[in-house]
Amino acid sequence: MVGTTSTKNGTWRNWGGNVSVRPAREVAPASVDELAAAVRRAAEDGMPVKAVGTGHSFTSIAATDGLLIRPHLLTGIRHVDRAAGTVTVEAGTPLRRLNTALAREGLSLTNMGDIMEQTVAGAISTGTHGTGRDSASIAAQIRGLELVTADGSVLTCSAEENPDVFAAARIGLGALGVVTAITFAVEPVFLLTAREEPMPFDRVCAEFDQLHAENEHFEFYWFPHTGNTNTKRNNRSAGPERPVPRFKGWFEDEFLSNGVFQAANWAGRAAPASIPAIARISSRALSARTYTDIPYKVFTSPRRVRFVEMEYAVPRAALVKTLRELKAMVDRSPLRVSFPVEVRTAPADDITLSTASGRDSAYIAVHMFKGTPYQGYFTAAERIFTAHEGRPHWGKIHTRDAGYLSRVYPRFGEFTALRDRLDPERRFRNDYLRRVLGS
Repeated sequence: MVGTTSTKNGTWRNWGGNVSVRPAREVAPASVDELAAAVRRAAEDGMPVKAVGTGHSFTSIAATDGLLIRPHLLTGIRHVDRAAGTVTVEAGTPLRRLNTALAREGLSLTNMGDIMEQTVAGAISTGTHGTGRDSASIAAQIRGLELVTADGSVLTCSAEENPDVFAAARIGLGALGVVTAITFAVEPVFLLTAREEPMPFDRVCAEFDQLHAENEHFEFYWFPHTGNTNTKRNNRSAGPERPVPRFKGWFEDEFLSNGVFQAANWAGRAAPASIPAIARISSRALSARTYTDIPYKVFTSPRRVRFVEMEYAVPRAALVKTLRELKAMVDRSPLRVSFPVEVRTAPADDITLSTASGRDSAYIAVHMFKGTPYQGYFTAAERIFTAHEGRPHWGKIHTRDAGYLSRVYPRFGEFTALRDRLDPERRFRNDYLRRVLGS
């Protein structure tokens, strides 16, 4: 099933299959007290500690050869506060379960990413986001956090309580502690009307500022080797509810977008020269459609074709120039890219290491089918992104280190100083954190 990871013969692997590790010990605590005790025992044994979610990160951010904490018993809603407009949820709860539970309560998150397989803690810790003109990432909707720190104590934080921890821990990279519960802002469930339609690449680029300004949520997919995109506009609606008919939804979202797309990628992997022709067909496979439904049924889509991914946030004003440079690079190169490039936006937020921290941002995500060489494409793309002061998604492939990241994050030193205070012995260390945060 999508979203699950496996531990076979003592080896843990991520969803994309590009990260594997053999932890010395695994625990699945059923309470915060059990989790805290496991952290204290690891400290006594001099063992590093990492918590994993569903393994949807393509980096080794959750990898450890020490204690691996599996949070699947820490699930469910702790408390709904309708007066405050908040819900407190256990850290291991999958977003799918949270969204359906909220819908039953007549509630919803304001914005979300495009898949629901991650745990809530994994999603916020890596900066998972959707697209939005005014509404930001999942982490920006947090109103309170509970985490177990390196000495096994339980720390709670909010804008009023331990605000310096709250500023950083909403996207904490697993470096500040193990998140055990999250309090999200929620609102009464509402309807979104989605308008999906093909649009030429040059038109999207020419009208991008207008499309962004006129829609609450705008995103598009460009198909490399073509001048074609598919666009999606989501806006609040008074109704009535008009979901995608069941068979049409299965045909377009499962059969075409997953089944046929999987077969096309297999063909492209076997015969790379065929990829441009396949891309031209794929970019025209989905016709325009409009539907109205509750938020999680509009924001999210099934993703069953496995891939690896790199995503960078660039200043929103630099999006069109960056994307045109990416297209020119692909057009003049021998690269054969079978996956579309995804483009989304987010407003500036106040989270220390958010990819949108302090600046309006646009995201460009490049993907390659699992099992195909991706290094050449990603290296060339990353060179373009970093020329525009791009910030890499913490859970997706990149090669940046603390030296680079400290230049593109004005509050980088604030985060590392807090890490020094909360985890001076680096209980939550691993090679990834050593690279991106320094030792």
